[in-house]
Amino acid sequence: MQAVMPDLWETETEHPAPGLTTHAYLLTRPQGNILFYNTSCPSAWPVIEELGGITWQLLSHEDEVGSSLETIRQRFGAKLGIHEAEREAAARFREPDLLFSEPGPLFDGVQIIPTPGHTPGSTCFQVIGQQGLCYLFTGDTLYRGKHGVWRAGMIDGHSNRSQLRSSLQLLRTLSPDVVISSAFTGEAGYQQLAGNDWQVLVDTALDKLG
Repeated sequence: MQAVMPDLWETETEHPAPGLTTHAYLLTRPQGNILFYNTSCPSAWPVIEELGGITWQLLSHEDEVGSSLETIRQRFGAKLGIHEAEREAAARFREPDLLFSEPGPLFDGVQIIPTPGHTPGSTCFQVIGQQGLCYLFTGDTLYRGKHGVWRAGMIDGHSNRSQLRSSLQLLRTLSPDVVISSAFTGEAGYQQLAGNDWQVLVDTALDKLG
């Protein structure tokens, strides 16, 4: 694991499909650490323990489920949250402790932003970090591609293009300082932003989505 921000740690790279890479991210907080997305790397467990464990694990969509959900529950006592439309997928490995569907505050400053399109229950999370920076976890709704170009998570035959377009238009109205995707195809899955970077990258993704 490596620190990408003072309170944000990135797990080792995993390769769930050819050309696709993923990370999970641990946000360390006095009120309890949050693991966004999922990881199955055993090397992460001792580091996470040193950082204070995991109070909550939040999944952005069903593609992040796996047997490590139960491993994380047993090792850290982490509670699991996922959109209600993705409950069945998660329950194959463990029953979620929290289901959400509506936009708004979740707990301890975490904001839920439903962004259907990549999957029916795809969800983004927004939270303020310890330096006052706004972190936006986009899952696969918007992911960082090659050469730092962000793209919509459109998979033909799997995703809903119209819903995804609407979700990107919603995300465009936000003002994040750091954006963190789950899957990525470039050199990194996160980016710190400045000025109008966010609107430009979302507009680029919308243009490529068609």
